[in-house]
Amino acid sequence: MKNNLEDFIQQNRALFDREEPPVGHFERFQNRLDKPTKGGSFKGVIKILPWLMAAASILLLVFVSTLNINDTKNAGVELAEVSPEMKETQGFFESTIRKEIALIEKAKNPENQKIIEDGFEQLNKLEENYQKLTLELKESGENKRVIFAMITNFQQRIEVLQTILLQLEELENFSKETELNKA
Repeated sequence: MKNNLEDFIQQNRALFDREEPPVGHFERFQNRLDKPTKGGSFKGVIKILPWLMAAASILLLVFVSTLNINDTKNAGVELAEVSPEMKETQGFFESTIRKEIALIEKAKNPENQKIIEDGFEQLNKLEENYQKLTLELKESGENKRVIFAMITNFQQRIEVLQTILLQLEELENFSKETELNKA
């Protein structure tokens, strides 16, 4: 492209050389270049300030991009990212887990708080295990054993929640029986 532009200018030189600069222009220009500037380096800084700002912006973008890339490298692959069927499966498990947690939260009281805390501690351990499985799934390239382990993890979380609900129900029944026996 540069050669095309240069060729065009050379071929049409007459179009570009229509006017001459005023007499003494080159001497005045050279004198300005040779003359030291007032204020020294401050004007120089002002002249390069836009370039410094552009360079700083580019460095900031590179830094943010690097952080983002590192975050995605450290993030695992969710079950939903494997296939549409797995997305549906994960959605089912997650909605079931949310519903059961809501039931547990609704039934929470000072008498059953320890049971709930213990159950949620187990749930947190399973969640940590699931996060490790997402990383393993990413590394293994969607290995079926890892996918099965992730599904099993969801099932175990639901079982923990169902056990908590069962224990809460038993505690409530025991409390009612105790009250009836007192009466």
